[in-house]
Amino acid sequence: MIENLIINALPNHLKPFIIDQDYSRYSPQNQAVWRYVMRQNIHYLGKTAHCSYLDGLKKTGISIDHIPDMEEMNRILKKIGWAAVTVDGFIPPAAFMEFQKHKVLVIAADIRSVNQVEYTPAPDIIHEAAGHAPIIADPEYAAYLQHFGEIGSKAFSSKKDYGLYKIIRHLSILKADPLTPAGKIREAEAYLEDVSNNMGTPSEMALIRNLHWWTVEYGLIGNLKNPKIYGAGLLSSIGESKSVLQDEVIKLPYTVDAMNYDFDITKPQPRLFVTPDFKHLNTVLDEFSGRMALRTGGIEGMMKAIESENTATVVYSSGLQVSGTFSNILVNEGAAIYLNTTGPTALNYKDKMLEGHSKDHHADGFGSPVGKIKGSLKPTRFLNDRDLDRLGIKIGNKSKFHFESGITVEGTLHHKTRKDGTLLIMTFSECIVKYKDKTLFHPGWGLYDLTVGENIISVFSGPADAEGFGLQYLPPEEKTHVVKYDDKTLALNRLYARVREIRDDGKNMDGLLPVFNSLKEGNNEDWLLPVEILEIIRYNKINGGLGKRIITHLEKLKKENPHLKNLIENGISLA
Repeated sequence: MIENLIINALPNHLKPFIIDQDYSRYSPQNQAVWRYVMRQNIHYLGKTAHCSYLDGLKKTGISIDHIPDMEEMNRILKKIGWAAVTVDGFIPPAAFMEFQKHKVLVIAADIRSVNQVEYTPAPDIIHEAAGHAPIIADPEYAAYLQHFGEIGSKAFSSKKDYGLYKIIRHLSILKADPLTPAGKIREAEAYLEDVSNNMGTPSEMALIRNLHWWTVEYGLIGNLKNPKIYGAGLLSSIGESKSVLQDEVIKLPYTVDAMNYDFDITKPQPRLFVTPDFKHLNTVLDEFSGRMALRTGGIEGMMKAIESENTATVVYSSGLQVSGTFSNILVNEGAAIYLNTTGPTALNYKDKMLEGHSKDHHADGFGSPVGKIKGSLKPTRFLNDRDLDRLGIKIGNKSKFHFESGITVEGTLHHKTRKDGTLLIMTFSECIVKYKDKTLFHPGWGLYDLTVGENIISVFSGPADAEGFGLQYLPPEEKTHVVKYDDKTLALNRLYARVREIRDDGKNMDGLLPVFNSLKEGNNEDWLLPVEILEIIRYNKINGGLGKRIITHLEKLKKENPHLKNLIENGISLA
C-alpha cells in the first residue's frame, strides 16, 4: 500500500477494496492508448472543457505521455489535500461515496483496450485519473465532491440496489473484455433491463446516485446554449465529449429534479444537465439532503432503516445514537414511541461508541422508548438528579413511571449516563416495560438500558462508529478479467515498445521502417501503431516515402473498417 497519511487514515472497512496498481502489467499498447486519448483530449477539451481542466492536469501531475503511477500522483495530490487509490472496477456505491468523503479518489487500475478507445463501458484509469483528478484541483469543486461523499455515504440503499450493482458490474466486466462472446453480452443486457424495470420505489441511494451521475460523471457547466464539460465520464471519452455538445443531446438546467432521471452506464447519454457554476451543485445537494432520513428522522426515516434490512443508525434528540439492524417500531398518534433492533447493536454519542454499550453488550438486539416522561415540563434529556428525584427515579430505589405515549417502566435505577450535561441512558435492574397489554422488556432479560430522547431527529445508513462497530466490507467476488495475450499480440506489443523507445530517445529513426514492415507482414489490422509512427515522422520532419506509405495503409484500414474512420482521421490530424 502507498505510504500516504490520507490513505493510511482511511477506516479499516474501506481498505479491502484497495489493490496494488502493478504498473508492470500495462503493455506498450496500453501506454499508446493512454497517449492517444490524452492527446486528443488536450486538443479538443482545451476549447470545450471547464477552464480548470487544463490547469488541473498540471496541478495533479497527469502526463500526456504515460499512464500515471499512483505514487507519483499521490505526491502531487497531497498538495491539494487529496489522495488516490487503485481498485478493481466498480465498487459498491456506499463504499465509493465514503472514499470520496475522506478525499480519496478511487481509480480503476485497468485501462480500456484499443477497441474501446472512444468509450468504455467500465471504469478505467483514463476515466478516473484523466477525468476526475484534474477537476478536483478546483477548490470549489473539490469541496462539493467531499460534501457529496459525506451525504451519499449515509444514504439508504434497498436490498434490490445491491443486486443491481452486481449485475451492472458483471455487464461492464463482460463488455470490457474483448474476448467476451456477443451472445453472453446480450444475455447480460437483457437481464439488466429486466431487473432495472422492476426495482420498485427508488431508494435514497438510487436517487443520489443519479445526481452524482449527472454532475460528477456527466456534468456540463455554464449556459444551456454553450456549456462547457466538467464531468469525468465526458472528459475521459473522446467520442462522447464531442457528440454531447451537439444539438441532438438534450440540455436541461440542473435542479434537484435530475434525481428522477435514470441512466444506462453502458450507453451514451441522450440528455445532460447544465449547472450555472460549481456553487449551484451544493445548493441542489443540500436541497436533496433536506429530504433524506438523515435530515428528517421520524417514522419515515425509521421505515427506511427497517426496509434496508441492514445496519443503520437512529439519532435521538439527546444526541444518543443507536446502531443496529432495525426490525420494528411502535407508533402512537403519528409518532414513533418504541424501537427495536435485531442482533448486535451499539449505543454511541458523537459518532463514538459509549463504554459498556458495544455489540457484545447488546448482542441479541435492543429496544427502548422514544418520547417524554409524563409529569415533567422539561424534556427528559434535560432532567437533573433533583428533577428525577421528584419523579421518584432515584438510584437504588424501585420506581414506576409513565411516558406520555402510555409506555410504563417499572424497575430499580442502577446508574445514569450523561454526556455534556445531557441525560442519555438510564439503566434499570429488575425492570419490566409495558405498552398496553404488551410486555416489551422482562426482568429475566437482565439490565435494561432506557435510552433518552423525545424524538428521532436523524436516521442514516451504516453504524455511527464504524471502527467500534466492526463494520466490514467484502470486495466484489467477480474480478475484472485479466487479458491473456496470444503470440500475435505479444509480437505487436514488442513493436509498440520499439516505437516508444525511438520516440523517447530521439535516435535510430531508421528503425521505424522495419517496425512498419513487420506490422504489415503480420497482417495486423492495428491502426494505432501506424499513427504513432506517423507522428514521430512528422514531428522530426523526416522526409521520404514512409509517411506516404503509412497514410495509404491507414486509408485502406479506414475503408475496410468504417468504425475506425474517426479514430484514424483524428490520429492523422494530430500527427
